[in-house]
Amino acid sequence: MLEDMVRNLFYIGIIVSASGLIGPPFALAAGLVFGLTTVHHFHVESRQLSKFLLQAAVVCLGFGMNLKEVVHAGRSGFLYTAISITFVLSLGVLLGKLLRVEKTQSLLIAVGTAICGGSAIAAMGPVLDAGEEEMGVSLGTVFVLNSVALLLFPLIGWSMHLTQTQFGLWAALAIHDTSSVVGAGAKYGATALAVGTTVKLARALWIVPLAIATATLRKSKSKIYWPWFILYFCVAAVLASYVPRYLPQTMGIFAALNRLGKSALTVVLFLIGTGITRNTLKEVGVRPLIQGVTLWIVVASISLWAIHAGWIAL
Repeated sequence: MLEDMVRNLFYIGIIVSASGLIGPPFALAAGLVFGLTTVHHFHVESRQLSKFLLQAAVVCLGFGMNLKEVVHAGRSGFLYTAISITFVLSLGVLLGKLLRVEKTQSLLIAVGTAICGGSAIAAMGPVLDAGEEEMGVSLGTVFVLNSVALLLFPLIGWSMHLTQTQFGLWAALAIHDTSSVVGAGAKYGATALAVGTTVKLARALWIVPLAIATATLRKSKSKIYWPWFILYFCVAAVLASYVPRYLPQTMGIFAALNRLGKSALTVVLFLIGTGITRNTLKEVGVRPLIQGVTLWIVVASISLWAIHAGWIAL
């Protein structure tokens, strides 16, 4: 009886999130309440569904992007992300050693912070021969910080009077997962969403060379994860930028796909919230969480200072 009620609440949460009645931050908050107050047995399925929905949502959001903005933000953001990733990986490994976090776990947390959260951890885990516990702890750390960032970043942005472009760039450089970057950007404004999504995807591209380099050094034969959805996002942006010039009737279709992407993203954030349970928090442990929090605070603070001072700009 109780299990049926929990299942029904889960489905209701998905439906309400998809309906547009609540925004991304509220969907995440509802998911967190559900995950922390109930015991459900489908968190694995939730994680798999959220991964697929996130990629589909990003592609659909591409239909609302302007190609010139995508190219400009992606070109400038690629350099910033390269510098950021090198710095974060180095600092993350150093913090892991100082805190005596297990080596593989420490590297996964550093990679997740440097590149794109859960996606980077999922790609690098097999290459590093990470066990289920190491993967779980690393993913748990990143998911907890993602949830905090989605709720906290827009408040900081508004209090510091960041422009939408500045906020989108900051979110892309300092928030772990693409889902939370898109959610925070959507909360802040359309330009913040466009800049944040594009720069974040440029950052996510670093999964491939990093995974290949690591596999080569470790002589690992694990299959490398290729983020094909980024290519589809770019194709969607091309179609949305040029097709309506010749077929004006397609504007309505592209707008509908863009709205569908925003609805899917809201569902993704609810699902991510449900995946953070009391067991997740227990499994993370103190030292990995301290490493993740410290690394994240340093990255967020330095990138915010550089953007606010005009050292980093698009």
